[in-house]
Order: sequence, then structure tokens, then C-alpha cells
Amino acid sequence: MSIAADLPSGAERAPFGLLLRDWRRRRGASQLELSLRSGVSQRHVSFLESGRARPSREMVMHLATSLDVPLRHQNQLLLAAGFAPVYRQGNLEAPELTDVRKAIELILNHQEPYPAIVIDRLFNVVLGNGATSRLIGFLMGANAGAVAGPVNLMRVTLSPHGLRPYIVNWPEVAHYLVTRTAAELALNGLDADAKAFLDELSGYPDMPTSWRDARPDDTVLPILPLHFRKDGKDIRVMTTISTVGTPQDVTLQEMRIETFFPVDDASTAFFKQLARG
Repeated sequence: MSIAADLPSGAERAPFGLLLRDWRRRRGASQLELSLRSGVSQRHVSFLESGRARPSREMVMHLATSLDVPLRHQNQLLLAAGFAPVYRQGNLEAPELTDVRKAIELILNHQEPYPAIVIDRLFNVVLGNGATSRLIGFLMGANAGAVAGPVNLMRVTLSPHGLRPYIVNWPEVAHYLVTRTAAELALNGLDADAKAFLDELSGYPDMPTSWRDARPDDTVLPILPLHFRKDGKDIRVMTTISTVGTPQDVTLQEMRIETFFPVDDASTAFFKQLARG
């Protein structure tokens, strides 16, 4: 059974009322609680969910904000209610995001000689510093050049043809990554692309199933210990995740910066030596 099959998903072209109810339930809120959060009467919330009332554009955005619906899905709610999307989905290469890109690149460069990457909602690597390329090059050798197209953090880590053979604590890492991925995508709303991505991950050999026992309120720690080993070298790092902020742009809201820090002197020396070449 796939990961995606075990997670709730709203129909992408469902009526507004069904989508609203789906997000209310995702957030664990009753109609009364949503009423108290938003200041909208419980009766009107009920009418909106049943389709007996039609929301205004302002009402859609007000209820979506009250439920902390991600911008991507706020656009979806607006479309379902018959309105045009409000939030743009930009690209870091776009001229209007030049300052944002410069700020992110500054963060990545300051992380040297330790790795740092920027990932999108499906864990595609949008940007990475030189230390990231050097580490992958060291671990994968000639196979690093075989990675075609955009690099995906989950694929390159969990695939038997990626970094997996060099990860000493792979069961722990795999459980953490799969649990985190499933939780994040479920929280932020599954769509066809997200479900397909989860199905792909669940299809890798020997993927752990322990994530299925996690409760919805279980906390996934923001720090992951990673232990690499190759050619007699042990490289131990921990990773931390930060967000770009809460911009009014779908792409930027979904971006995260993942940084890697050595946890012992030997690993610190390794990265410094790798940077010197």
C-alpha cells in the first residue's frame, strides 16, 4: 500500500463547500470552532459547506486565513468559488524576485564550507552552494554526473542509486524523511503531484513503514542527524530547516532552506579540506 493511499486528499475540482469542509477537518476544527476563529456564524459556515450559500471573494479569503490554508490552496478555494486566484506563483529567476534570490544566495554562501540547499514543496533542489556539490561528488563519485535534470533531495537520499549506500544510519534517516514528507504534504494539502511523489517514495526497496504508527499530533523534530561513511571516512552532520517567511507568493511560501552542520572535529576538518581541494 502506498504512502499517499493512507493520507486524506481533497478533490482538486471539488465544489467550494467540500474544499472548505476538508480544510476545516484537516485543521481539526469543528464548525463552531471555525465560527469562533473567523467571527462568521456557525449557521453560515454550515450553509457554505452544504452549498446553500455562496461566498464572496472576501469571505473565501477570510475563512482560508482563519484555517491557515497555504497560498497555493487559497487560490484553489477562490477558483472553486468562481473567483480568479490572488496569489502569484513566481520563479526565483524572475526580475521581481531578484532581491529575494540575492538574499537567499547570501545565506547559502555564508554557510560555506558546509552544505546548504533551498528546496521547494516537493523537495526539488532549487539552489545549492558549492559545499553541497562537493559533498555529493565525494560520496557518489562518477555517479554524481549521472543525475539528470533537477536534483530532488528525497530521491537522491532514499534511492539505492543515490546517497543511500553511504548513509550509516539509513533506517533512522529514511523513517525521519518519509514521516516528515508525509506530514508536511498532508498538512499543506495533497494534490495530484504530491500524491504521485509520495507513491514514488513508497515504492523504493525496503522503505520503512513505521511512519504509519505516528499520530497526527506527533512532533517531527526539526533536526536530523546524518552519518555518512566512504573510503574509511566518517562524516557526521545534523540538518536544520528554516523557511523564507510568509510572503504573498506561492513559490516563496513553499521554499525552505536546509543547512548542514558538522557535529564533531573530524567532520569539520573533512569539509574544510574538501573546500581546499
